[in-house]
Parts: sequence; structure tokens; C-alpha cells
Amino acid sequence: MNTSNGSTEHFDVLIIGAGISGIGSAVHLKEQHPNKSLCILDGMDSFGGTWLTHKYPGIRSDSDLFTFGYRFKPWTGAPIASGEEILNYMNEVIDENDLSSHIRYSHHVNHANWCNETQLWTVHVLNKLTQETKTFTAEFLWMCQGYYDHKQGYIPKWQGTEKYQGKLVHPQNWPEDLDYRDKKVVIIGSGATAATLAPKIAAESEHVTVLQRSPTYFFPKKNENPLTDQLRALNIDDAWIHEITRQQILQEQAGFIEMAQKYPAEVKKALIDGVKEHLDDDFDVDKHFTPNYNPWRQRIAVVPDGDIFAGIRSGKASIVTDEIECFNETGIRLKSGEQLDADIIISATGFNLSVLGGIEFSVDNEIVDFSQTVGYRGLMFTGVPNMAWVMGYFRASWTLRVDLIGDFICRLLKHMDDKQVKQVTMTLRDEDKDMELLPWIDTDEFNPGYMMRSMHLLPKRGNKAEWQHTQDYWSEKELLPKVNLDDDLFIYK
Repeated sequence: MNTSNGSTEHFDVLIIGAGISGIGSAVHLKEQHPNKSLCILDGMDSFGGTWLTHKYPGIRSDSDLFTFGYRFKPWTGAPIASGEEILNYMNEVIDENDLSSHIRYSHHVNHANWCNETQLWTVHVLNKLTQETKTFTAEFLWMCQGYYDHKQGYIPKWQGTEKYQGKLVHPQNWPEDLDYRDKKVVIIGSGATAATLAPKIAAESEHVTVLQRSPTYFFPKKNENPLTDQLRALNIDDAWIHEITRQQILQEQAGFIEMAQKYPAEVKKALIDGVKEHLDDDFDVDKHFTPNYNPWRQRIAVVPDGDIFAGIRSGKASIVTDEIECFNETGIRLKSGEQLDADIIISATGFNLSVLGGIEFSVDNEIVDFSQTVGYRGLMFTGVPNMAWVMGYFRASWTLRVDLIGDFICRLLKHMDDKQVKQVTMTLRDEDKDMELLPWIDTDEFNPGYMMRSMHLLPKRGNKAEWQHTQDYWSEKELLPKVNLDDDLFIYK
């Protein structure tokens, strides 16, 4: 049970964020620590995080729901799901695990301070509905707000945008009244969002042009899984089907990664050949769908049923690979000299990264600069007690790491209870003091624009395994459950 003291409420654990990470983490805590009091704070007016704020046409997952879904909640639909289907799935998780009573919506966290004397976090929160400032205390903070800045997506500074007479929009801030029927539309971007939007709006618009600076990899495939369908036809239990399909997909992904690392040229050719099968013979695949980087350095988006390629074949959509010279009154002038006229320009150019929700953190009232901390396995930080950050996988499904971290933090909390201690702080050991400190992510392995733009804000990583933020689910699923919680880098009090 939580306790209150005047205007202050106390909980054993505060989870920040009611998106895919926060809801999953709450289920792990309730299952493994049913006696710990829990509160989930979210600044939005409902659950869902990205799936709530992103409302552009056709929004869908870019990875399968058997691995993007939670391991404890069977997915019963097609592998690639719409945003609405994902929200419905999350709503079922909330209902089935009685989480509604634990969630406080429209509660924006402004500041959190750890006090070494009381061994508590004090969290100052604004209730956006009442404009009342509230105070919570907690023994442990579980940061699950993701890494998007939900206020505004990333739009590069292009010359001449003020001259453009049409509408310039970002998918993250999609206007509800945007009418693209019989309009000329240009979508700037080459990622999953552009590939989702183009086929969705092409049917009603006059024409859609996807303008990309450079190509990216896509993986067209039918939105089905034959093994899953066969098991469903045999009336196998949904939980079994979910786990079998999940393991099948994970094994296939592990094999793909191994092949991509050992034989990048061959894998690259196979991916591009897969795209060629969906386009006319005279389409310039070398120019428009042949990336200049090796597979898996950036996320590969699944294109269900190859829908964007069907739009290109029909003539309702087209791809232009070029750079923007400037905007003008009627559209975009390219560096090649070509003019793209458009009634609507959609900047599918990514997002701004938010480090720990933009919350101001302090320890004993000293502000924490996370860029000066070192990350322990990408989930806890030196000098910041009793706090974990759920940062999922970028190249595998995000939620796979939500489950792994959920188990790890619950095991750590039990270990602290068994030791009868209140505080744990990650600390560099003597043998770590002189190790080389590196950027948060190995940019030779993973280098999307949103990460490169914000790397200076993120914690450091070391050159030793404990201080690395790996993108390898297949090694972490073996390593994290075996971590020695009495290692010298865990300082307990």
C-alpha cells in the first residue's frame, strides 16, 4: 500500500511512462513483487506513448508483434500490426493485470532529487488537468518514457521554407483536418514512416513522391506467418503459438544478423533482389533502393505485402533520390535542378531524442549531467542511486529488452531486500578507472540520424562488457540473468 503525508505520496517504486515500456515493466513488478507499492506517472492523457501521439495515416509496427509484443501476452493477429491494434493489445494488458488503478495520467514530472540521507527519491510533478504541483517519494525510479521527444518531431533547417505556400507537416504532429485528396504530396524521408505513409495516402491523392537523400533497406514480405497459421488451424493454445512463433522469428533474426556480418555483400544483394521482384524491370533499383551502408547498421523495416512498391508500379507513387537545394513558393527545388511541386510536403525526417524524458535529476540537490556518467549495460548510471532506464533494442524489437530489464530489476530489488539494504549505486571499480570512455552507441554498428544528433547528451560507455550498451539480444538474454549482483561495481547501503 502507498502512504501519504499531507500532499506527499510515497510508493516503493515509481514507473515513469505508460507506453510499451512502462506497461510491460509494471506487469513484471506486480508478478515478481506483488507486495511492493507501485505508481505509474505519465504526462499524456492516456496510455500508449508513441502509439498514442502518432496519428498519421496507416501507422503500423515495422517489426513483428510476436517479438514486439510482450512475452507474457500472446499476440493473436497478423505479424505487422496497426497502431490501433497495438493500443488495443496494450489496453488488454492493462485490464488483465489490473494496472488502471496504478496509473496517473496528465502527470508531468519536472524534477527528481535523490537524498542519500533519507535514501529516497523526491519527485515533483505537475498535474496538467488541475495545474496542481504534487510531490511523490519513492525508493526506486524505473524510467520507461522511451526516447522520443513527443512535443515536436525533427525537421531539418531547409532554406526557403518560409516562402512555401503549401502545407508543411511532420507525421508526429499530424493535423486531424489535413485533406490530401487529389493533392500533390511530397514525403521527405526514406525510413519506415515514409514507406508507411506513401501507399496509405497514394490511393486518394493525385500523386505521392517520396524524396530521399539516400536509399535505405526494406524487407517486403507477406503479412502472415505460415507456421503460426498452421498452429492456429490445429487449435493450439495461443500462449504456445505465441512462444513457438516468437522463438522461430528470433532464430531467423539471429541467423540473418550472423549472415549480414559475415557476408554483407551477399545479404545486401539478397535484400535488393527482394525489392526488384516487386518493381518493373526498367525501374532504377541501383539508384533508388541500393543503400551505401552494410545491412543492419540501421533498422530494416518490414514492408507488409510490399505495398509501397505496388504504389510505385501503379504510377500513384514515385521515388526521387536527390538532395534539397531549397524550398520555394510551389514546392522544392533539388540540387539536380529538378522542381517538385507539392500542395503538401510531409517531413518524415525522424524525431528528436529525449534523454530520460527531459526531466531534471539531482543527487543531494546537485544536478546530474548524464553525459558525464557511465552506463552500466545501458540501464543504470554511475553515481545515480536506485534508478533504471529502459532503453530497448533498435535493431531487434524494442520490447525484447523491456522483458529482460524487467526480470533484471526485479531480481535486483529482491537481492536488496534479502541483503536488507535500501540503496544501490553503480560505481567504477579500481580496474575500470582508466578504461577508455566511448560514445553511448558504437556508431560503426548503429548510426541513425536521431542518435548521431544527440550522442553528446547521452551517458558514456566503457570498453568493458559491463559498461557497454549492446544491441545483441541473443547474448543479453543469456548474460543478464547470470549477472553477479554482488560484483564490486554494485555499491549497496
